[in-house]
Order: sequence, then structure tokens, then C-alpha cells
Amino acid sequence: MEVDILEFRVPVDSNKTVFVWDIPPVLTHDQVYEQLFHVFSSFGPIYLLKVSPNAPLHPPGFYGIIKFYSAAHAATAQKVTDGCPLLQNSALKVKLSSKQTPHFSSGRNTPLSHAHCLELANHCLGFNGWTCDIITLKELTNEEEGEDEEDEGGVRQRIRFGCMMKLSFPQHGVTTRGAAVVEESFTCTGEEETAPPEQVE
Repeated sequence: MEVDILEFRVPVDSNKTVFVWDIPPVLTHDQVYEQLFHVFSSFGPIYLLKVSPNAPLHPPGFYGIIKFYSAAHAATAQKVTDGCPLLQNSALKVKLSSKQTPHFSSGRNTPLSHAHCLELANHCLGFNGWTCDIITLKELTNEEEGEDEEDEGGVRQRIRFGCMMKLSFPQHGVTTRGAAVVEESFTCTGEEETAPPEQVE
């Protein structure tokens, strides 16, 4: 039994990226995107799908990049679709990436956005297959850590919040808790915008 682990991080591995070439210019950019998404999303959840026109020195048309969360889904999609008439009965060339793409490598170890997390969780667990509840959310700023730092144009302040959440998986009878802390800094100029005085005639 093979197990495919899906991490809630931006997928950057080359074996999760599928390239589609030889897309003829018989469809518009939006039509190509829609049809590619319809075809490849049937193999598993997609993190990114990008359609671009061919380079000027190449024949007119498009190419596509599909980034899966799962290497197994990407491999299956490539095997099933390579050489098949996917768009307007045109046989397309579908290949797995053979090297790391710098654009994707820049996102290594980057957590997924909240929207992508929900999308992936709903795909794996099923809609309403899990719940998320905030137990507590409060400010953790400690005034004893030191005074605010002077910065150009104002005073630089820090604010820190902590959150404790509960995840429940009712179909499996499992509940777990997790905590996270987020810190943000900003500059307070002390200036307030005031409305212009009313003119009296």
C-alpha cells in the first residue's frame, strides 16, 4: 500500500510539476486554461495552473504549467494525458519537469495561504469532514521587553498575538489542538488626519 503525504506547504519539487506543450492557437487563453484545469484537476488538487503564449521564435500557440500537491497525482496525470487529444482533438506533449524551476524553488518551506489550506483540507477530508474552532485569541505583547524603538518618521512598535485552535475530525472521532504566535511591527507617526474646516458663507 503506497501512502502519499501531502504537506500544507507550497509544493516546489520538480516531480510535482507537469508541462504541456504544442497547444495550438485555435482556442483563446481563457479557453485553454479552463479546459486544462478541467482535465488535470480530475487527477488531484492543483496548486497552480499557468498558461502562457509560446516564445516569439516558436510556432504560435500556448504552453501550460501545472503544479500538483502530490507527486503521485502528477505522475499519473502525465502518463494518462501524454500524446492524447485533450484540446480540440490535438495531441499534446505532457512531460514531468526534469529540473527544479527557480520560480517554484523560491517558495520552498513556505506555508500555504489560508485559501489553499482550506481547498486542500476539503479535498482530503471531504466537505464538512472537519471543523476548526478558535479557543482563545489574545494579545501577548509584553511591556517589560523594552521601550519602543525610534525610527525615521515615527516610533516603531511591535504587536504579538497568540491563538489556540481546536481541529475536529468527526468521521474519525479525533480531536487535536494547536497554537500559533504571530508578530508584526509597524511605525507610528503620531499624525492624525483631520478634515478640512467647513467654510461658512
